[in-house]
Amino acid sequence: MTETLPHQVGPPEEARRPPEDRRHMIRRRALTLLTIVLLIGVPAGYLMISADQSRSSGREKEEKYSATGLSAAWPSKVQRRIYQVPIPHPAGKVAYYETNNWKTSRLYVQFETTAAGLDVFLAGVGVDRGDLKRDGITMSERDQSVSGWRFTGPGVWWGLKHAQKNPAPTQDIVVNLANPSLPMVYVVSRTVP
Repeated sequence: MTETLPHQVGPPEEARRPPEDRRHMIRRRALTLLTIVLLIGVPAGYLMISADQSRSSGREKEEKYSATGLSAAWPSKVQRRIYQVPIPHPAGKVAYYETNNWKTSRLYVQFETTAAGLDVFLAGVGVDRGDLKRDGITMSERDQSVSGWRFTGPGVWWGLKHAQKNPAPTQDIVVNLANPSLPMVYVVSRTVP
């Protein structure tokens, strides 16, 4: 005996969709296009912008680290903290240069400040004006050569060496007090990694 399978019934006539008219077709295609743009175009645009920013950042870093000699800018807060060089406010003519190798890292900084700013700087380093010695050029010939500083010309040079136990940095500080109200400060701070 053969069983017959039940026959499937189609949808009732009233449940059938009417054919799509032109207005609905245009709206559906526009929504499909908008969805494609949002799902593909926005991430692609984001990737292009991100790649351009990354490329620009790489160029800036390359310029920064290929620099030889002082750059007219403030050292970063991290650099100032690591090398313990608290540049006071106000300060002008700020420039710096950093060198690193396996043995010693150095930060060269120069800035012009006020008489009160000099006192704030010296206190931040852990010394005071009484520690400065007249004609106390404590920077080595090597450091002067690297930075381009020359302390041989006219000027009222005062300096000190602030030696600290590792890992704290050692600072060589020279101050030009030719204009006591606007002293020019030169610092070489070195640390052993």
